[in-house]
Formats: sequence, C-alpha cells, structure tokens
Amino acid sequence: MGLNDKATSERVHIGFFGLRNAGKSSVVNAVTGQSVSVVSDVKGTTTDAVEKSMELLPIGPVVIIDTPGIDDSGELGDLRVKRTKKVLNKTDIAVLVVDAQKGMSEHDISLKTLFEQKEIPYVIAYNKSDMIADIPAETDNEIYVSAKNGTNIYELKEKIGKLSGTETNQKKIVGDIIEPGDNIVLVVPIDSSAPKGRLILPQQQTIRDILESGAMATVTRDTELKKALSSLSVKPKLVITDSQAFGKVEKDTPEDILLTSFSILFARYKGDLLQVVKGAAKLGKLQDGDTVLISEGCTHHRQCNDIGTVKLPGWIKGFCGKDINFEFTSGGDFPEDLSKYALIVHCGGCMLNEREMKYRIRHASDNEIPITNYGIAIAHIHGLLKRSLSPFPEIQKELD
Repeated sequence: MGLNDKATSERVHIGFFGLRNAGKSSVVNAVTGQSVSVVSDVKGTTTDAVEKSMELLPIGPVVIIDTPGIDDSGELGDLRVKRTKKVLNKTDIAVLVVDAQKGMSEHDISLKTLFEQKEIPYVIAYNKSDMIADIPAETDNEIYVSAKNGTNIYELKEKIGKLSGTETNQKKIVGDIIEPGDNIVLVVPIDSSAPKGRLILPQQQTIRDILESGAMATVTRDTELKKALSSLSVKPKLVITDSQAFGKVEKDTPEDILLTSFSILFARYKGDLLQVVKGAAKLGKLQDGDTVLISEGCTHHRQCNDIGTVKLPGWIKGFCGKDINFEFTSGGDFPEDLSKYALIVHCGGCMLNEREMKYRIRHASDNEIPITNYGIAIAHIHGLLKRSLSPFPEIQKELD
C-alpha cells in the first residue's frame, strides 16, 4: 500500500442490511453508482457479505458491505444470518433497507434493536417507494427511495454522510504527543519475516502521522539504531520500535528518550490501552493446562519463525514456566464463546477498523477474559513494559 492510499481499516464501513428481496443490492448499486452486488428477483441472491472499498461522496473513502438477507432459511441460511450479524461488529454506519410496500417486519425491528444496542448510527431506507401511492412523512433517520428510478438516492447519501462524523479522522497515532520539529526515530527490523520491498501498514501510517504533525521521521534498523542516535545533532524525543526488537532497542536507547512500540501506539489508537495493559498481568498468573488465544486481524502467510504462532508461544511458556495450550485465529475470525480461554493476546489490529477492534476488547471484558496485545505482552515478558509506556504517564502510573 502506498502512503497516499487510504487503508481499508481507516475507511468508514457502511453496512446494508434487511430482508431477502427488499432490494438491498439494488440500493447498494444505486448509492455507489456501480454494480457492486448481483441483483435478481430471486430471493437470497446475496449469499455472503460483499465488501468493496471505494470513494463515496460526501464521506470520502469507505467500505461498502452488502449482506445476505436476515430472513434467510435452512442450515446454510442460518450460517449466513450469523455472518450478517457478525458484520455489525465492524459496521460504522448501518443502512436498513425495508420494502416500502410491506413495511417493517419482525426481522427489521430486530436489526434496528441491534443497531441501537451496539450504538451504530443508522438510517432506514424504504425501497420501492415508486410502488406505493402515498409516501408517509419521513423522520431524521428514515427516507423513502427507489433504487429502480433513483428517487432520493442522493438524499440517502447525504443522510449517510451526516452520520459519518469526523471523530475517527481527528484521532492521531502519535501526532498528539509530539510537537512540530521533533525528531522521531522509528526502528524497523528487516529480517526473513519482513515484506519484500515495502514497510508494513503500521509503519507506513505512523510515518505519515509524524509528517502530518510537522515532525521529522528517522527510520533505521535495530542493528543501526546506536549509530543513528549518535549521528543526530538533536536528541530525538521518541523512539518507536517493532515489538520483536524491544530488548535490543531498549538497551541502545538512553533513558532520557521516550520509548514505545507500534503495537502499543495502535492499542491506544483504535482500542483501549489501559485494558490491554492490565491484561498483561495475567501472563504471570497462567497455570498448567490453561489455554491462550492468539488472534491476528490479518491473514498473512505464516513463516517458520512467525511471531504469532512460534515466537509468542515460546516467550509466554518461558516466562510463566507452565504447560500452556495455544489456539490461533486470524482475519475476521474471532470466537463468540471465549469461556475456554485464560487469556487473549491480540495483534495491534492495524488491518481491523476501530469499531471491530473495540468490539473484540469489549467482548473479552464482558466475558471477564483478560486481553492484551503483542507489543504489550512482549514488553511485559522482557521487563520493559513500564519503560515502553513512558510517552503515556497516565497509563504508566497504573503499574505502580
């Protein structure tokens, strides 16, 4: 991904929901001006969630999600309904498409209740309005549209735009704790697991955030960090490292320079830093036979020394000295039932949007399962957690 591209995880996710044959896919295609979804008079044409990244005015970069009908039936239908509800965990704005001729069904009301429970902003689009004689008065979150002839599609987009807000766009990865002119050193190890010819997404996004803040970014490998620091005429304010290099970087970084990791920054950016810091304490309390879930938000190719499936389990076992079982999930998979786990160790979540990352943390909290993330777990295991939280004294004091 180039620095000028908008990562999928940073885009507003707009989900379209409703009954089979309510015209969800037709509304999606009308709103986007593209044939994003297959349209048919046969019920249940959309058999799985369809996602497409695009530009949608007046919002800008978005991910459009067309979901299967919530009233799908049979064994496969039940699975599709379950997947549809799972989409809600990453939906920033919901559009409930209702057949204007039939009005709200029990399934529609159930969806509307779910939107409200999950605090998802929503608009109800009554489709096929060209088929009814009298159109009722609309409310702030209701609109009568016709995907067939384009009636009120522009107005629907305006309503969606008003729900998008700007809070996410104002959040910073690191820009709120640095000043214009500061020099920030980023430590990026280049080893067998590093992607060829490019930086990974958290590194790209952090560099962009530093530059947008008017600060300067110095990028180096861990093997050249000491030389890089000595060559700078002005002491850097902050060193940000890949979590795997924490031990060496901590030794080479003077105590009067703030130190943290990309993983810790992303825990704050799109999650709950305090909760995942507290969750790390469980690493020292694990018992023989406990099961730890290691969860990644992406689906990259696993390598022989993969951090999630190889390094972390080894570090955790060595730290607690117990016989621990490990389970692994990746991508969109995250268990509904967490009861078997003593601890969840999650990646930084750079490939997940903020809503889904916060859902996972909240779901763990609701089930009273401690959750931490890769960088925080590694820092805790190596005795570096307090130092790595030095840019965030309000969180650091929680360790006292």
